[in-house]
Amino acid sequence: MTAGPLDGIRILEVGHMLAGPYATMMLADLGAQVTKIEPPGGDISRQVSEAYFASLNRGKRSIRLDLTTDDGQARLGELVADAHALLVNLKPSAIHRLGLTYDVLRKWNERIVCVALTGYGLDAGDEPAFDYVVQAATGVAALTGAPDDPPTLPGYSSADNSSGLTAALGLLAQIVSGRGGQVEVSLRDVMLSQLNYRASAYLNEGVEPRRLPLGAHSYYVPAQLFPTAEGYLALFITHDGFWKSFATEAGVQGFPTMAERAERREEVLAAVTDALADDTAAAWEARLRPLGVPAAAVRTLPQALAATPEAVVTAGDFRLVRSSVRVEGYEPDYGPPPRLGEHDVSGVVGES
Repeated sequence: MTAGPLDGIRILEVGHMLAGPYATMMLADLGAQVTKIEPPGGDISRQVSEAYFASLNRGKRSIRLDLTTDDGQARLGELVADAHALLVNLKPSAIHRLGLTYDVLRKWNERIVCVALTGYGLDAGDEPAFDYVVQAATGVAALTGAPDDPPTLPGYSSADNSSGLTAALGLLAQIVSGRGGQVEVSLRDVMLSQLNYRASAYLNEGVEPRRLPLGAHSYYVPAQLFPTAEGYLALFITHDGFWKSFATEAGVQGFPTMAERAERREEVLAAVTDALADDTAAAWEARLRPLGVPAAAVRTLPQALAATPEAVVTAGDFRLVRSSVRVEGYEPDYGPPPRLGEHDVSGVVGES
């Protein structure tokens, strides 16, 4: 089997729950050797459920170190000396207290890449920074939901997952540079960055974001969810060619240009809603997809997984969603999540 693109890269992980472990799991899927350094009691996500832990930690090694002790710190130094990177997902005060920064660890390895994944920055203090808190603080919650309803949150941990992706990118970028150093990624900065065109419209044109019904896009019309005879359809018309194909199939007259559709938004939405009421969401998807029109019936997660069985892989005793990065000629070896301390040499280093 072809080696993964990160074969030979050794990464240490210190952290809990989601953002950091997700980042390193993606790297492990690509062939990196990831060693999860856990406190004596383990990553607290082990207490959520075995399936939860498996979803973020497949294919890793686990060793237990008490980093509050001299012995634990000495063993950490040995691991750092042989590693390419250390990714830490803890409160800033804990990162500093445990010496998990480049300034401290460079004595063991000048080329170590240290990635600090925090809520608001390595030097910003310990304000609570859980996913939902950050979504509220950065304007994401205020942008989500129906206009007259309370703000709401996506149905998954978008801030943690997005920050994990960003941390993996930052880690690899610094490794490629050939230099050691400190890399910082904060959940707040990631979510503000992901509001890219919304933020730019406000900063440059004074256009304050607003919620539109059924998740409608602020620029493209029609681009939102629509009710049908059965179920909801996501329709995303981003240029006039898409509109021509859709309108011909659906029997909608007029509104040939995006400028006109944006100007006459309510008329367009009424006409599209009326046309889509004649068939089911699944049927509209089947009719529009062959025409190249971006459309999909709204599915539940079980329905989505059933429709894409190739996305489900086996990792030990667990069925999980495969890596989202596909490399030609390489198929990840989806190993099981590690048992706590499975790769300890002898007990918990530093524990008395």
